[in-house]
Amino acid sequence: MAATSAAARAPCAAFARCAPITSIVAPRLGPLTRPASLRSTRGRRSLTVQNAVKYDYNTKVFEKELLTFAGSEEYIYRGGRDKFSKLPEAFAGIKQIGVIGWGSQAPAQAQNLKESLAEAGMDTKVVIGLRKGSPSESEARAVGFTEEAGTLGEVFDVISSSDFVILLISDAAQAKLYPRILAAMKPGATLGLSHGFLLGVMQNDGADFRPDIDVVLMAPKGMGPSVRRLYEQGKTVNGAGINASFAVHQDASSRAADVAVGWAIATGAPFAFCTTLESEYRSDIYGERCVILGGVHGVVESLFRRYVAQGMSDEDAYLNSVECITGPITQIISRSGMLGVYEALGAEGKATFDAAYSAAIGPANDVCREIYDDVACGNEIKSVVNAVSRFDRYPMGKIDETHMWRVGAAVRARRASLEVPLNPFTAGVYIATMMATVQTLQDAGHPFSEICNESIIEAVDSLNPYMHARGVAFMVDNCSYTARLGSRKWAPRFDYILTQQAYVAVDKGTPADAEALAAFKHADVHKAQETCAALRPSVDISVGGDDDSTGVGAGAARTEFRSQAVLA
Repeated sequence: MAATSAAARAPCAAFARCAPITSIVAPRLGPLTRPASLRSTRGRRSLTVQNAVKYDYNTKVFEKELLTFAGSEEYIYRGGRDKFSKLPEAFAGIKQIGVIGWGSQAPAQAQNLKESLAEAGMDTKVVIGLRKGSPSESEARAVGFTEEAGTLGEVFDVISSSDFVILLISDAAQAKLYPRILAAMKPGATLGLSHGFLLGVMQNDGADFRPDIDVVLMAPKGMGPSVRRLYEQGKTVNGAGINASFAVHQDASSRAADVAVGWAIATGAPFAFCTTLESEYRSDIYGERCVILGGVHGVVESLFRRYVAQGMSDEDAYLNSVECITGPITQIISRSGMLGVYEALGAEGKATFDAAYSAAIGPANDVCREIYDDVACGNEIKSVVNAVSRFDRYPMGKIDETHMWRVGAAVRARRASLEVPLNPFTAGVYIATMMATVQTLQDAGHPFSEICNESIIEAVDSLNPYMHARGVAFMVDNCSYTARLGSRKWAPRFDYILTQQAYVAVDKGTPADAEALAAFKHADVHKAQETCAALRPSVDISVGGDDDSTGVGAGAARTEFRSQAVLA
């Protein structure tokens, strides 16, 4: 184990041998129908990501449904509070769930699990594991996890006493501490991950999970505060929450799939779809750097400057950039998809959209493919680990104190009296960035359930509403360190390439690209998104604005953000 820990700190040359972007390593699986196209690559069994749609994790407790996403069949599991009665069987033998950490996901998942298990009549204890003296201890106590109740303890004490360990410390902390974490786990326990990042680190280190434990993934397709807020809002309507992907990477007990799906349902997922750890971390790390966080940040910064330069007032420029995306564009896409935005435009608006989309799709694709390549070969993972190691000297700076975001605060204060336009130029640029995010994932062979959630649903149903409520930092910095770092790194790339290439092309009068527009209008993703929209709960997320504490506070969204180097 000491050797692997040292490898985690190896120089970037460790990533010189990058796997092809269309391959993923096959997990160790028990109850799974394997794809037929397994093949050998450099002595390792691997399969193309496309075959992930054929994964069929067989649970004994929950019923699966076979749905068609744009001609591709995939299995899903529906959530809902009416499924809570099945949780005792799914979690049979699990007396203690240890939730390790208190970042973006942990407060939401711990509270949701605790309440769901109680509603199911279970006595399974949810215990928070934190480093002694952690500033997060007071937040955990504020929402009912205490030492006196035996629901708050030291990290490794909680790990060693838990039957199900949900590891929600930062990705960089996982990269540094995983040898100790694995060694501390009880024989036969289950390790739960909400991100496949650790697998990428371990692959780079040449390490593997202990063979006697189950390893499962349940990854909500939204940041933690939205997971909690929609769970709270859904208590009166049989559940409303954030969709999740799940995977069984290692199944020593032959019961891992039941635990994974039970975890998704107890956390509040309206539906859960199949993936693998590698497919998840590639799509997730990639997506948050693209349209979900970094991309939209770069888009709105570039548009605001452009509109001011064209003579708009600062307030109107903010309305036509940020408010337009987080308001009407987000609302339309959530229910009617990207084509719904296009159809909402008049003839003149469509012509403006066509010009903006045509000019932006190529540059956006350029950056998106660069991001995917860096994620796939491990460079982006190493970048995160290196950045966190510098936090003691160079913590993350603030991202919402420029003039543009101060204008935004003034606009939000007057929002009730303002009319937010559906600006066709803004729509064209934003949707081009979203389609570039989609196309790269599709070209890499990811299944449509994953593509739609990582490129569209997470943006409009989880993240954009937080920028709408209080600005860009409230959205970005309520996410994980990995997401926050990625957004800061890649938002300027989107801003630069759109300004230098897309807007220049428009200003030169470059004709709309009929081929690119036809590809957009007839893209398979629109049908796939229709399938996802049919599964969408009726509840829209409700988040308080600058003077409203709804969904804000201990165990919910934060307004003060920190970055801290990983401690041993």
